[in-house]
Amino acid sequence: MIDGGIAALGGFGGLFLLALLRVPVGFAMLIAGLGGIAALIGVDPAAAVAVQSPLRTLTGYDMLLIPMFIAMSALANHTGLGRELYTAGHAWAGRARGGLGLATILASAGFAGICGSSVASTAAMARVALPEMRARGYAPGFAAGTVAAGGTLGILIPPSLVLALYGLLTEQDIGRLFVAGLVPGVLAVALYALTVTLIAGRRPEAAPGGAPAGRAERFASLRGLWAVAAIFLGIIGGLYLGVFAPGEAGAMGALAVAAVGLIRGRLTLAAVGGALTEAARSAASVMVVLIGALVFGYFLALTRAPQLLVQALTETGLSPWGVMAAMLAGYFLLGCVLDTLAMIVLTVPITYPVAVALGFDPIWFGVVVTMTVEIGLITPPYGLNVLVLNTIARDVGLATIYRGVAPFVAADLVRVFLICLAPGIVLWLPSTMG
Repeated sequence: MIDGGIAALGGFGGLFLLALLRVPVGFAMLIAGLGGIAALIGVDPAAAVAVQSPLRTLTGYDMLLIPMFIAMSALANHTGLGRELYTAGHAWAGRARGGLGLATILASAGFAGICGSSVASTAAMARVALPEMRARGYAPGFAAGTVAAGGTLGILIPPSLVLALYGLLTEQDIGRLFVAGLVPGVLAVALYALTVTLIAGRRPEAAPGGAPAGRAERFASLRGLWAVAAIFLGIIGGLYLGVFAPGEAGAMGALAVAAVGLIRGRLTLAAVGGALTEAARSAASVMVVLIGALVFGYFLALTRAPQLLVQALTETGLSPWGVMAAMLAGYFLLGCVLDTLAMIVLTVPITYPVAVALGFDPIWFGVVVTMTVEIGLITPPYGLNVLVLNTIARDVGLATIYRGVAPFVAADLVRVFLICLAPGIVLWLPSTMG
């Protein structure tokens, strides 16, 4: 019989070989996982897994949340709600030095509450906020860095597709994971706002102040925010109180965003059809990745790779926090070269059992992993938010954007440290749920 450790290494070797051959990650995990299962327990069991895993994945009730939240994100990107959020932030904070940067961070946080996608949030804010900051004389690197960093809030502030995938892969309560992301999300906004303020104070020429808005203008800007607030509070409040499941929350959110867009005349039926078609394509891609991850995870379970890894790490003499620090450092490095979803589905089947075996709370671990993965969205060479921003603002070079996001990466590292130091930041709110 093949040794479990050797089988696991062979499976990962085959997976990375397929990835180098540019096989899509979902199919690469599916092929490597089925090949490994066939080698360990036979071709017939592997064939059974090949049939049953996609069927369970595509028909499971919990899987409803993926297409629903993706649909909500696609619709939100067409409604103009991001512009309303930015207008309100501009009216209230635009006067201060760096005020448009603060407005961008606040608007990104608000948009994240109805979007759940970092890429969509970055694209929306780039089209709204970046031209305003550039016209006001903001330094290109600072302006672009603020937009790219603000976009990362979409991966943490619920509803978050990454937290949802983590919950599906680990069978954790997705509602609790969403609620657990709230306080760290607020902390992220606060640290980003502090970063903007400090940069504006040290480099006033990079972030000039603006003309003050009148009182009437400030309060008028709040009128357009009721829809965003109502949708966000409805989703999170319903999950917190246990009124509906995450999939139902996603369906209600998508319906609410579409209704707001149609009522305000910003969504035509053709635009709704286009957004839903786009969402269907994205959801299908995510489902393929998830099916591959579940099959590969089953293969790893057969090899007992997680248990072997726990044993090996225990024998090194490292403390549980030493192991956790090593895992988070690994996530940070992987974020420089791998896509966010690929990172989650490839690593969680290995790191989750290790974290639980070492005594770490699985909800806390999910939020910490999500935050660490989030940093990869703005670090070179594969910072997805930076690449998206560069396609929209082609006159701002990648190096300039990466320099602009560097202070925000430092703020992210501080946040991860604080949450490791005080896990209650993550766990307090979900502990109050019924």
